[in-house]
Amino acid sequence: MVARTVDLRSDTVTKPTAAMRAAMANAEVDDDVLGYDPSALRLETEMAKVTGKEAALFVPSGTMGNLISVLVHCNIRGSEVILGNNSHIHIYENGGISTIGGVHPRTVKNNDDGTMDIDLIEAAIRDPRGEIVYPTTRLICLENTQANCGGRCLSAEYTDKVGELAKKHGLKLHIDGARIFNASIALGVPVHRLLQAADSASVCLSKGLGAPVGSVIVGSKSFIARARILRKTLGGGMRQVGILCAAALVALRENVPKLEDDHKKAKMLAEGLNQIKGLRLNAAAVETNIIFFKVLEGAKLTAEKLCKNLEQHGILVMQESPTSIRVVIHHQISESDVQYTLSCFKQALTGVKEENGN
Repeated sequence: MVARTVDLRSDTVTKPTAAMRAAMANAEVDDDVLGYDPSALRLETEMAKVTGKEAALFVPSGTMGNLISVLVHCNIRGSEVILGNNSHIHIYENGGISTIGGVHPRTVKNNDDGTMDIDLIEAAIRDPRGEIVYPTTRLICLENTQANCGGRCLSAEYTDKVGELAKKHGLKLHIDGARIFNASIALGVPVHRLLQAADSASVCLSKGLGAPVGSVIVGSKSFIARARILRKTLGGGMRQVGILCAAALVALRENVPKLEDDHKKAKMLAEGLNQIKGLRLNAAAVETNIIFFKVLEGAKLTAEKLCKNLEQHGILVMQESPTSIRVVIHHQISESDVQYTLSCFKQALTGVKEENGN
């Protein structure tokens, strides 16, 4: 029997706190589809203020939030969106923008730091004179933090440049801000500044912030009005959703400061893993709560066997490829959990077990 479990698969595995459960039990609710749920309205009002946008809309998931945002901006089938080849929208959202919205993705290579080169973005914008054969570019999407690049942060200055490019060509800019609060804490820049150049953004509440369910879309009043209709079309219109929004409000008000500790523990874990023979990672590139590392050829275990071995000790991690593993820190991971995890990795790869790792 496993005596201890350290779940590092994702920051989506966080459990609602006692304060969140109490808020859910006592939530004031009404019918949100009709627009009258007071807890939903409180959350949306606060999120609009935090992000510096006119309005906000609660949605069941970040995937739906991104899909709705893309479809609002690309409301004509055959539109094209420019986005990173390593972006969540492109890889992990079931191709929904294409299968549901008829929107064509045009990818630009993500650099190691999560950015896309500005000149490559501009080169990907279709010439309107070729509209008889080309899809029409209408939108650019960024992701902050960029998860598949290891939780790297996009600066406000970089986002401003992409926003200026979008305006130059009459395009819109959407930011997948699933972990925008992580970026804000890591950069020391307010969320509203990081989203200043964006026409819309989706912000996840159930990752690092620890709410049980939901994301929020933010943008102009007219954008949110159209988004509300699409939410209903996609089956995301819920009734007494204030029960969920009440927990999200607790997460927003209480858990944002905890992200700094998450980042410190991620750095601690990365530096420890970097000392273990058989693993390779760039500890200096760990900016937030996500760590990617490779299991080298010739190591004692393959990535798959290492994951299975760790699971026997209660350490749950995510295998990303035949040679790479991802771990994600969240606020329910303690420094003791980090030390225990390092001890288990050392035992698996070098046969060394530290006494303080028991």
